[in-house]
Amino acid sequence: MAQQTATVDISGGAAKPDAAVVRDALGVGIAVGLSGFAFGVTSAGSGIGLLQTCALSLLVFTGASQFALVGALAAGGNPYTAAAGAFFLGVRNAFYGLRLSQLLALPRAARPLAAQWVIDETTAVTLAQPTRRAARIGFTVTGLTLYVLWNLTTLLGALGAKAIGDTRAWGLDAAGPAVFLALLAPMLTTATERAVAGLAVLLGLGLLPVLPAGVPVLVAALAAPLALFVPGRRAGRGPKDAPEEAEAR
Repeated sequence: MAQQTATVDISGGAAKPDAAVVRDALGVGIAVGLSGFAFGVTSAGSGIGLLQTCALSLLVFTGASQFALVGALAAGGNPYTAAAGAFFLGVRNAFYGLRLSQLLALPRAARPLAAQWVIDETTAVTLAQPTRRAARIGFTVTGLTLYVLWNLTTLLGALGAKAIGDTRAWGLDAAGPAVFLALLAPMLTTATERAVAGLAVLLGLGLLPVLPAGVPVLVAALAAPLALFVPGRRAGRGPKDAPEEAEAR
């Protein structure tokens, strides 16, 4: 009975072999971890030192925020604005953590360490698993593989930046955002989510030529309340309009 409980689906479905979970987790961890090379090259090419570049990957460890920070600095943006934009991009990981904490149910001692690995990739792999055991394996393997590879390739990229030259000529500065968008796109399953994403893109790109570097990212955060405002107004208006319609009939 204990073995059956360990493999029962969290939502009532079938179990998944551990080997399949490890294979999927390694695939994501290796594929995304190698893009740390692009971050290392981009960061060093933006004038950020080797130690600072490696510290960003070791301590921040969230690709979209890291690319946003070095991209804003490379464009001449204010360091505080660049940091604020990176911070708001990283806030999403806190919401991931709320969901994963219930799903993984890790011991208290392990939670601070696990929090460092709560990012897009580990969340995507974990949520795709049918059982708590599979979720824990997927989270651990993805997090460990990605953390090690991301930091190793960041170091290699920063060391080899001079040999590569202009990152824009290679398109390496777009590698991180491309990976982020590839992971995000399948998660946009509702009309509201697509509206938020679309409006954020319009705000970010539309304001890019007129606002200082890093500020468009902050303004794009307004997409969520703006996109939710219209459905909220409709929902709030519905019950009030119902008696009027009934009287009219």
